[in-house]
Amino acid sequence: MDREISTQLNTDEAAGPNHRANTPAKKLFKKSIHAVEFIGLVIIAIATVIAGAHAVVIMYDNGTVTLGDLLLLFLYLEVLAMVAIYLDSGKLPVRLPLYIAIIALARYLILDMKEISEWEMIAVAVTIILITLSTLILRFGHLKYPYQQNRRSADRDS
Repeated sequence: MDREISTQLNTDEAAGPNHRANTPAKKLFKKSIHAVEFIGLVIIAIATVIAGAHAVVIMYDNGTVTLGDLLLLFLYLEVLAMVAIYLDSGKLPVRLPLYIAIIALARYLILDMKEISEWEMIAVAVTIILITLSTLILRFGHLKYPYQQNRRSADRDS
């Protein structure tokens, strides 16, 4: 019996320090993290829908729809899309928050144009351009240098 234990210890040591059996505590911890993550995503989705509905009510009460209002609704839709993609795939593409940032900056520029200085306008515009270039670089890099799992499917497609 002692020999079985030492053989098991040697096998675990040979597999490396990161190789550990999934203990019940680890499984419970992972399930707890996933549950908290899911609850957080549900809260974000519900809050986004409520905020969007509130924005629509304000537009209805005002009797007008401005470009700022439309951009705000796009922000809400992007957040919902981000939550949906994360729930479907478990991954969050970096580009989605960048799109949200571009829309938010454009909305800020449109709504506060009269109250900000020329230099602040230029800074916001340059920031939008930099985020856009970052998005293009990420997209190019993803297509040119796909991840290993995507590379196999890209090789089949070509």
